Amino acid sequence: MKVLIVGGTGTLGRQIARTAIDKGYQVRCMVRVPRKAAFLQEWGCELVQGDLLDPESLDYCLEGIDALVDSATGRPEDQKSIYETDWDGKLNLYRASEKVGIKRVVFLSLLAAENHRDIPLMDVKYCTESLLKESKFDYTVLQGAAFMQGLIGQYAIPVLESQPVWVSGTPAQIAYMNTQDMARFAVAALERPETIRKSFPVVGPKAWKAEDIVKLCESSCGKKARILRVSKFLMEFTQSLLTFFQSTLNIADRLAFSEITGGGVVLDAPMEETYRTFGLNPSETSSLESYLSEYYSIITKRMRELNVDIDKEEKRRVPF
Repeated sequence: MKVLIVGGTGTLGRQIARTAIDKGYQVRCMVRVPRKAAFLQEWGCELVQGDLLDPESLDYCLEGIDALVDSATGRPEDQKSIYETDWDGKLNLYRASEKVGIKRVVFLSLLAAENHRDIPLMDVKYCTESLLKESKFDYTVLQGAAFMQGLIGQYAIPVLESQPVWVSGTPAQIAYMNTQDMARFAVAALERPETIRKSFPVVGPKAWKAEDIVKLCESSCGKKARILRVSKFLMEFTQSLLTFFQSTLNIADRLAFSEITGGGVVLDAPMEETYRTFGLNPSETSSLESYLSEYYSIITKRMRELNVDIDKEEKRRVPF
């Protein structure tokens, strides 16, 4: 099977690419700037240049493809709104896929998107799910919550550097998952016909509050955190202010997530059926405790070896 991965340079997409290669698939990754994706080529991926907002570039990217894995989402540095970068891009991608006759699609969505349609990214994910359900694609939708990798910059590094950790007054409980584990589900879907035309929650073993994550970081690195609490009202005010300025629209879109991260919601779901259907073992899924422990172990080892402090970008890349 020849698989096209859209979003292959992203935190999740690159793990899907690597997992698919390890499983013996022929993997093609569509990227906007090939020179920034040389690592994918080194792993064995075929690189093709394409842009979801440029429909003419998609035909060549999709040529000869048997299955599509869509893990693409707008980047924080994108100046356009999520509706432009994500929704318009999705329409272009799936129209082009229909035209060339691709049937198999795996789409990476977000858990409970239908309950938070006032949040732009959630709305786009919900609308894309609806589009697939109304299509003739043999789709599988994976509904994730959030990734452990995102906690490195948000909690792990600030605690390690004795910097303030920003916490909402009424934090959500989120079942974070390692992107490597999410990638296993995405690739397993390709070989499991019982997942076709169905949606599945794919979340980590336990839902965590922000305060508990901070305590876990403290115990793992041996440092005390400085916690600063931010009210939900302040986040909402900042979001409304930013929407007045065109250049900050993307930031405003992402700040809308404050309704979730600061709204006390629970992003978690039972996983028994998902593991059974995908043929995966829950004991092989990373726990947040082991993930953060490994992260701090690697970082402190490198710091001892170099005898100097390493910069934040390097800290974000470990583990990969």
